[in-house]
Amino acid sequence: MPSTGRPRSFDTDEALEVAMRLFWAEGYEGASLAALTEAMGINRRSIYAAFGNKEELFRKAVDRYVQGPGAFVEPALQLPTARQVAEAMLHGGVNAHTLPDCPRGCLLVQSALAAGPDSEPVRRDLAERREAGVAALRKRFEQAQTEGDLPPTADPDTLARYVNTVGQGLAVQASGGASREDMHRVADLALSIWPSV
Repeated sequence: MPSTGRPRSFDTDEALEVAMRLFWAEGYEGASLAALTEAMGINRRSIYAAFGNKEELFRKAVDRYVQGPGAFVEPALQLPTARQVAEAMLHGGVNAHTLPDCPRGCLLVQSALAAGPDSEPVRRDLAERREAGVAALRKRFEQAQTEGDLPPTADPDTLARYVNTVGQGLAVQASGGASREDMHRVADLALSIWPSV
């Protein structure tokens, strides 16, 4: 049955891009509905009709971020060695968190840091996404260990959490204005302790 409502007078893809950038710059709690409607150029009713409530809009914005600026993660996991994976994760993160004409830092990290108790569902979703990232790294490092690319004494879980923690720290530094060059040097230092076979 055809829809009887008025056709949308805005581009949902463009509106989602604007919302993603606002959440990225301000975090989940910092991006009020009033700020979102103003930035997106649409009213609340249109936001609810197109995207659902603020929480659902945020989740869609995070998905867009992961497929856009955060898209370095999947190719990194496919690299042939564990060290190359870690290198691509850290240096790819630095590049993604310092893109020209974009907010600095990581949308997921920014939002997790600023989410208070009233945003528990968002905090939980971000924590689940973070743990899924750690699990993907752990699985890749377990594979590397099985293939003889990591020594038997290396702990894939600890390595995954190490890469994730350093990456999040770099994202926080990026949002605070640290230079790309400085953060690449920090990433190199973090990689200098990588276990060798």
